[in-house]
Amino acid sequence: MKRILPLIALAAAALSPMAQAQDYPATKLKVVGGLSNLSLYNEFEKPFWTQKIPQASGGKVTADIKGFNEMGLKGPELIRLMSQGVVEFGTSTLAYFAADNPINEAIDLAGLAPDVKTAREVTDAFEPVYAKFYAQSGIKLLGMSTYPAQVLFCNATIKGLADIKGKKVRTSSRTQAEFVEALGGSSVTMAFGEVVPALQNKVVDCAITGSLSGYSAKWYEVSTHLYALPVNWNQQIHAVNEKAWNKLNPNVQKLITTNFKTMVDDIWAAAGKQTQEGYDCNTGAAACTQPVKGKMVLVQPTDADRALLKKVLSESVLPKWAARCSAQCVTDFNATVGKVVGMTASK
Repeated sequence: MKRILPLIALAAAALSPMAQAQDYPATKLKVVGGLSNLSLYNEFEKPFWTQKIPQASGGKVTADIKGFNEMGLKGPELIRLMSQGVVEFGTSTLAYFAADNPINEAIDLAGLAPDVKTAREVTDAFEPVYAKFYAQSGIKLLGMSTYPAQVLFCNATIKGLADIKGKKVRTSSRTQAEFVEALGGSSVTMAFGEVVPALQNKVVDCAITGSLSGYSAKWYEVSTHLYALPVNWNQQIHAVNEKAWNKLNPNVQKLITTNFKTMVDDIWAAAGKQTQEGYDCNTGAAACTQPVKGKMVLVQPTDADRALLKKVLSESVLPKWAARCSAQCVTDFNATVGKVVGMTASK
């Protein structure tokens, strides 16, 4: 009997993957991911759907995934397509939907989160509000992640935030534009792919993007100064059409939600590291492990800069946002995000 029991245990262990696989019906998912040329997609999102989920389900649950840019989409239309069921699972930048409803700016107002820890706390605090909001459009929220810090790249000498005055700055969201204008700069809207020639030809003096995204796009070749103070973060929304979700087997639903939380945690952990990697590689620091290193000057923010950032947020960015968001939206902000950052918005 003593010899038989270990054999039974081994047999059970050998059968467990098969038993696990049998818990899941054969399921093929269609996913529209984030920007396919960035690390969030390549290092986390794509492997999650093409490796993690298939492995965890014993090959029963598989997925096809493409970045929305690979499908000819620009990003802002993704929520509408998910609501209509044209897209099942989708990822996009929350700020893309700011024009549809200012609630989408609530967690990423310029100056709101000067570090990744605060950005995560703000996002987690407001996530239940977004879950309720998007449920009204037939969309189930799966999670929220982020890109590395959005920072200033300049092709002119900059020593602090006050130096934005009089400069033309490329921005990618309304809240960034209001931030720049409050500092006395001029906001210029342009696509990410147009920024390099614009910096090179002095069409703009500065541009805001992720520290690592700017490195990947070789902004260090056309910029001289990198200002290491996060303006905002560009959080991502990961969601699914509710009808498509409800058709899935409950075990498949649980498989996705359980593993999704781990992926989101991993992305947030990486965001802080990638922000620093962007600083290191754009400036040629010894810590950079990439083969090509930039030679930009890294400008560290002072206490006065941080105070100015908070002042611009409280006196300009926050009031302007509150004025265009609904009363319920402002109430929800104050009950969640406001408590995290110690600020109150008012209509």
